[in-house]
Amino acid sequence: MPPPITIVAKLKVQLKLSIARLRMVQQRDESMGRAQRRAMAQLLEVGKIESARIRTENIIRSDINTELHEILELYCELLLARAALLESPTCDPGLEEAVKSIIYAAPRTEIKELQQVRALLGERFGKEFVLAAMENTDGSVSEKVVKKLSVTPPKPELVQGYLEEIAKAYGVDWPRGTKELGQAPELIDEELNNNDHSDGSGGDQAHKVSSTDIPPDSKAAQEREDLSRATPPRTLGSSNPLHVNPSSPSTENPRPKVTLNSMELKPNKKMVESGITKPRGEGKDTGIPDVNELAARFAALKR
Repeated sequence: MPPPITIVAKLKVQLKLSIARLRMVQQRDESMGRAQRRAMAQLLEVGKIESARIRTENIIRSDINTELHEILELYCELLLARAALLESPTCDPGLEEAVKSIIYAAPRTEIKELQQVRALLGERFGKEFVLAAMENTDGSVSEKVVKKLSVTPPKPELVQGYLEEIAKAYGVDWPRGTKELGQAPELIDEELNNNDHSDGSGGDQAHKVSSTDIPPDSKAAQEREDLSRATPPRTLGSSNPLHVNPSSPSTENPRPKVTLNSMELKPNKKMVESGITKPRGEGKDTGIPDVNELAARFAALKR
């Protein structure tokens, strides 16, 4: 006669089924959300703003449910990884938040497998434990789960942020006039701009003078001045291989941004061998050439 199946074994099976179901529901909601956002963009384009605002609340609620399902999926994975601790008749303190959050949220979701997990947890830890989790008397249920299961309407600022992000994603000019402003002008060196537009004939004649006619002292000074005026090419931003994707929008942060606080560039082997820079820690040098060395290299490049 085979041994009876324990509650923990049944829990492991139902937890695996719950994780698979939660992932399927998230994928379904994401595909439906894309279709709803496309419909919102069409409403904004034809000027039906009030209708778009009302329907945007459904998109926000769908996103809240998706975030709730992600949290419950993580809790199920945690219980599955620590299934050995569920053998005890009392709930382990490290699993109390996950267990009570699942018991609290399961009846308020459409995931049937999650409700089976709740029933098995109640059978394992008793009715009093389930009642305490449902009423959240000791505050052990996750605050995020409680907040996402609340029925309060979204704030107007959140609805406005959603509408702006939808319009931006689908290229809709809303609020009206945002596209007419265009992009900010590129910043260039003021001295170069003044020299290019003022005294055009004199500047051309100055550039035509041969470097052999300039005295050595004046030539070195001219090279240092050219180096100080040197600016990076304008196409550096578009061809830069570094690209950081911002985090996905959520109900708590509908317009995420990416900030780069600091970045330290280290010279590679080819740069050191070619003499462009020096390695760190070589003698007393810091690896950054001075103005005279840069002027000499600039003169060598011009030859």
